[in-house]
Amino acid sequence: MSTLRFAILLGMTVAIGAFALDTYLPAFPDIAADLGVDLPAVGRTLSVYVFVLGLAQLVGGPLSDRYGRRVVLFSGLGIFAVASVMVALSESLGAMMFWRMVQATGGACCAVSVPAIVRDRTHGQASASLFSLIGIVMLVAPALAPAIGSLLLYQFSWPAIFVFLAAYAVVVAVTLQRFLFRNLPAAAKIRTPAYTLVTNYIQVVSHGTTMRFIAIQTLAFSVMLVFITHASFIYQGWFGVSNGAFSLLFAANVVAMVTANLLNRRLLKSFHSTQILRAGCVIQAVAVLLLVVTLTSEGGLLPVALCLVVTGGCLGVIIPNNIANALEFFPKLGGTASAMLGASQFALGGLISALSTVLVGATPLPVAFVMAACTLSALGFALGAPRAMRNALDLQSRGRETIGRG
Repeated sequence: MSTLRFAILLGMTVAIGAFALDTYLPAFPDIAADLGVDLPAVGRTLSVYVFVLGLAQLVGGPLSDRYGRRVVLFSGLGIFAVASVMVALSESLGAMMFWRMVQATGGACCAVSVPAIVRDRTHGQASASLFSLIGIVMLVAPALAPAIGSLLLYQFSWPAIFVFLAAYAVVVAVTLQRFLFRNLPAAAKIRTPAYTLVTNYIQVVSHGTTMRFIAIQTLAFSVMLVFITHASFIYQGWFGVSNGAFSLLFAANVVAMVTANLLNRRLLKSFHSTQILRAGCVIQAVAVLLLVVTLTSEGGLLPVALCLVVTGGCLGVIIPNNIANALEFFPKLGGTASAMLGASQFALGGLISALSTVLVGATPLPVAFVMAACTLSALGFALGAPRAMRNALDLQSRGRETIGRG
């Protein structure tokens, strides 16, 4: 199977997460009116989804090591599809939040399987390059998601968005069975007693370099997650843009991420992944600080949007390099390491975004302060011990095959 085809199939799978987060963003005002709640309350349905998405990966990752990627992935797709239909049928905020949690459980099985599948077959710079290519494919989803949501809102009502999510999960399952798993050699399963799940996690947590990468990933991703949670408030509530304009502004962030992903693949030919990672963290921090200054001086829509686009675009170089580096040290525990990465990223990110809904006031400035705290913390981890991170990765790569692990 060609690398491009492999990346497209896995990118389609990871895109489920983006669709679950971004497709219903334009519907926040409609959902709030229909359920009789305010916008921050609707925002908590996003936060709880992300939080459970993270925690559930702690179980999904080891299960994928033990029972295989295919079993866990297809189980997740089934759970996601059923829960999406139930969200569409929800008549209260409580019911919606419950089924969003179930939906997140299915999404977690999908999210944790893809990095593990990649880690089964590549490592090092090759792994970072493949993750970057997958990122380009999957970023089509958040670019299209708000537009799809707006179109469905125009033709139907907000429950149609979740019916679409259920249908997408079914299409992904059929496509993976037909084009991926039929030709993909199975990775070796780790047949270990259940009690070793704890010791496996201890092994990952006790690896200092891996946890540094996980910290960077969690904090940098939280910057974007806080923005996503409040995107409707910032653009539609504060600046008063239409659903169509909101979709375009949101898509601009995705275009920036795709551009950064393409640039990352080229830069990996000349620079070490840790160097690119640190540069991405520096640029993200500068963009968020400029956002704080702009909002403090009551700047207009254009400068705010530019700062947010650059902030989001930096994830195009931060995420693929971080994932590849964090998983590099665990060739036999790829699912467990991937689960720890995903759990930290989404569970802590979900908590941070939920906290931001409490702190939000009459202006977007408190949101920018939360984003600044996250990006500066990520920068601190990225700039610390640069030689140690690079040397550890280089040492791990020596004497290992680059590709073709079955």
